[in-house]
Amino acid sequence: MYNIKFKFEQKGLEPVTIENVLPGDSLLEIALENNIELHHNCGMVCACSTCHIYLEKGDEYVPEISDKEEDFVDRARNPRLNSRLGCQCILQAGSGEIEVTIPDQSLIHGE
Repeated sequence: MYNIKFKFEQKGLEPVTIENVLPGDSLLEIALENNIELHHNCGMVCACSTCHIYLEKGDEYVPEISDKEEDFVDRARNPRLNSRLGCQCILQAGSGEIEVTIPDQSLIHGE
């Protein structure tokens, strides 16, 4: 089981920790199931960059970034070395601590 801490760049949003998360779902699905807004225009098929996140801790618990994902991450606003797409970060079997920062989505609203 995983403990996942979601932090937000958007002002006024407090961090949220989700405990006892089972493997198998993506970080995007986990966010949405817990009422954490994370845009996902393409329907979770790795065809856009709207579910862009910063994976601060726990990259060993998700698959390595694919070339296709990396291409879309490069198109995201303010990509960093730890940028990923939430739809592609599917929790693998195991347990641990994961920390995610969600970029300020108010800056991309309407794009």
